[in-house]
Amino acid sequence: MNADVIVVGAGLSGLVATAELAAAGKSVILVDQEPEQSLGGQAHWSFGGLFLVGSPEQRRMGIRDSCDLAWQDWLTNAGFDRAEDEWPRRWAEAYVGWAAGEKRAWLRDRGIKLFPIVGWAERANNSVPRFHITWGTGPGVLEPFIAAAVSSSRVTIAHRHRVDSLITTGGVVTGVSGRVLAPSDVARGQASSREEVGEFEFTAQAVVVTSGGIGGNHSLVRKNWPSRLGEPPAHMISGVPAHVDGRMLGIASDAGAAIINPDRMWHYVEGIQNWDPIWERHGIRILPGPSSLWLDARGRRLPVPLYPGFDTLGTLAHLRTTGHDHSWFILTQKIIEKEFALSGSEQNPDLTGRDVRKVLGRVRGGAPAPVEAFKNKGVDFVVADGLEELVKGMNALTDTPLLDAAGVRRTVESRDRELMNNFGKDMQIAAIRGFRNYRGDRLMRTAPPHRLLDRSAGPLIAVRLHVLTRKSLGGLHTDLDARVLNASGDPVPGLYAAGEAAGFGGGGMHGYRALEGTFLGGCLFSGRQAGRAAASAVS
Repeated sequence: MNADVIVVGAGLSGLVATAELAAAGKSVILVDQEPEQSLGGQAHWSFGGLFLVGSPEQRRMGIRDSCDLAWQDWLTNAGFDRAEDEWPRRWAEAYVGWAAGEKRAWLRDRGIKLFPIVGWAERANNSVPRFHITWGTGPGVLEPFIAAAVSSSRVTIAHRHRVDSLITTGGVVTGVSGRVLAPSDVARGQASSREEVGEFEFTAQAVVVTSGGIGGNHSLVRKNWPSRLGEPPAHMISGVPAHVDGRMLGIASDAGAAIINPDRMWHYVEGIQNWDPIWERHGIRILPGPSSLWLDARGRRLPVPLYPGFDTLGTLAHLRTTGHDHSWFILTQKIIEKEFALSGSEQNPDLTGRDVRKVLGRVRGGAPAPVEAFKNKGVDFVVADGLEELVKGMNALTDTPLLDAAGVRRTVESRDRELMNNFGKDMQIAAIRGFRNYRGDRLMRTAPPHRLLDRSAGPLIAVRLHVLTRKSLGGLHTDLDARVLNASGDPVPGLYAAGEAAGFGGGGMHGYRALEGTFLGGCLFSGRQAGRAAASAVS
């Protein structure tokens, strides 16, 4: 089977590249090892957050944003400091410009609509809220690109085809070969069979690698774990399915591709074990508001400014110094009702199903049903009327009781005393009051400040938190045309890359830290760039 271009990986970036190629009149073979029901990859499970700058949604919420401010935030967080960061930095600048310009209109042209309230998912790293939730969450982002691939006569989708090597002819990448896997009827996200039933070889004028990152492969995560984040945890849970294993990165490397920044990665510290798992070690991330009291495994309050939803990697680095793999939130029913959201399309049926009436329920009060389900059924949740009972339940969840009830009480009471006045020295409470000046937080994301031991706000709730693997920030080194570069910095003829496999552009356009909503957006932008560049390059 031959085509103009082969795209390896049917996630969001691969689908976007395929749509661009088909629109340019090119024939495409879209190759993926998973069955048809998993079309769309990781993006299907996402909350659908997109980074936009200076949007109408921001202006309606009273947010003043600009390209200059967003670029300032990006550079501050990325911390580009390596010689190989030249292309990642160029990708970042191009992406911020797109997010401040054409991106929103491009999304709307494809029928992608946005929820009107702009969120603030990573507060310490963003000067203003920029987290635009897609109406329909991750599936809503995927919808137009899946439709374009499935309906186009120019696109052949080869499900259950696992690429094992890139074919090189005369120094040019001209195709892929591998094994055909047995049909599988497992549900989306579940581990599919690796039984081999045949072989295949496809040829083309160009190959685009969009195979994702390494988050499902804990061995590879630990191998690349950076010393700046301490020792890797002995226990981690997975925010992505097992097929996100990074194997295609090695295959591309064997063909001459350079991989840069493999030690840059993004893992969450607010992970909880899924009470109804789809894949092995399936974890869900809490998208927390700012009010929960965050304690380490021994009950010590995390230092300023490591509050919930502030600084993911800063908190991860701190917690790795504690000698334990878990930490704790302590909160009230009043906080969980207002502030807890769960990352994942399946955990937000109101937004995913575009149900206006159910979404309005978030404003009226009460915890969303999926949050209540985790509170009642999740193994990491403890609910109690009194603090001593709560600590007893927390100690029951660990092999060794690490928490001293009297010490936890002193910490909680010390925090509560700071609420006696409308001013004080507790920086977390000051931040909470500040955030409530933003209408979006006041409506949906930040509870009014109150004492944790106020019985009218109860019951008390504790949540055990785990490290949740998620994204690779490094990857295949690419120029702005998404051409994969070799160790000398020259293009590998015929080879392109996009999405997480390319560090969302350039081999790591986020640098060390990502701004909110830039993973899906990075897949959209890099897939678009790769598709257009490959279309221009083939005859």
